Amino acid sequence: METKRFTKNDSGFICGHCGKEVPPLGYTSRNHCPFCLWSRHLDENPGDRLSDCGGLMEPVFAEPDAKKGYIITHRCTVCGALRRNKAAYGGRGGQPDDLKLIIKLTGEHR
Repeated sequence: METKRFTKNDSGFICGHCGKEVPPLGYTSRNHCPFCLWSRHLDENPGDRLSDCGGLMEPVFAEPDAKKGYIITHRCTVCGALRRNKAAYGGRGGQPDDLKLIIKLTGEHR
């Protein structure tokens, strides 16, 4: 039986990196802070909250995608896992990601 790879989980949270309150996005699952772009390693698949790690995930690179906008790559500071996540920006509601930080990340491939 095929398992679902995406679970909508659009709850707000307090960022573990910058401490700001992050509101729900309103149309999909928010998985990183729109202010500093950091995330937390909570998921095995998007939104499932099944990871036991819980480490902070540093935004290490961003790249433009013609269909999805910007894609941010995060690296877990505990286990080293890499995850790619779509940036949230534009007129779809919710708090958009900091576009200046995203653009800065496009030149920082580590």
